[in-house]
Amino acid sequence: MERKSPIFSAFIYVCALLLAAIILAPILWLFIMSISPAADLAAKPLPWWPQSADFSRYGVLLSTIENSAGAAFTSSLRNSIEVAGMATIAAIALAIPAGWAVSRTPSVGWSLSMVVSTYMLPPVALSVPLYMGLSYLGMLNNVFGLALVYLTILAPFTTWLMKSGFDSIPKEIEAAAMIDGAGLFQTWKIITLPLAMPVVATSALFAVLLGWDEFFYALLFTSDQRAKTLTVAIADLAGGRVSDYGLIATAGVLAALPPVLIGLVMQRALVSGLTSGGVKG
Repeated sequence: MERKSPIFSAFIYVCALLLAAIILAPILWLFIMSISPAADLAAKPLPWWPQSADFSRYGVLLSTIENSAGAAFTSSLRNSIEVAGMATIAAIALAIPAGWAVSRTPSVGWSLSMVVSTYMLPPVALSVPLYMGLSYLGMLNNVFGLALVYLTILAPFTTWLMKSGFDSIPKEIEAAAMIDGAGLFQTWKIITLPLAMPVVATSALFAVLLGWDEFFYALLFTSDQRAKTLTVAIADLAGGRVSDYGLIATAGVLAALPPVLIGLVMQRALVSGLTSGGVKG
């Protein structure tokens, strides 16, 4: 077996630690700001750690008292979960058959390329027709309307990911199943979808993250707590003349928890999906 040099191994560990520090440092600073008293956040120079931790802001944002900052935040949290969840489920439901069709029929691959090319357009160019469409349907300031807008963003991206995943599954396996008498849906259920599940999980995770972090359309198409999402709610916290930076940091920490938890749960499937097709036997 090939032995690695101790110096090379130490170099790898140092690089990994530096990468972890670069990634985690902003998150750690966000948490420190969330528990720092207002006086510490206004001090010069800023202290690296507060003299006394203040967790009261978490209680403020998680409270359900009517017409409070907590009620607005929890309502926005629920809206974000609903919108991102509905858009992701619909996008995956469309992406699986569409990605498989493009993968197995290369002659129609141009259609996917054209759809994905819409990402080159700035969002503001699509805002007017989308606004007019939602207005005509009576779906402005509505979680279903916002999920429909997000679907137009997520469906091309997830279809492209699913197509790449299906490309790594040999067509001969499906052909063998059909020769043995399996129909198309049986082949999908028994052969194709189980092999493609890592890519499905990866696509779903990226779709959730895209829907969770979207701000521009949520700002345009929502006006109150019936449909306002977390990204807009956090921006509202910074919209006053006097901003409580600790409260904004607390909202950022709480908003980051759901996608982080989803990522930890789906970590194995994510790694498997990202490496799918990297090695073919």
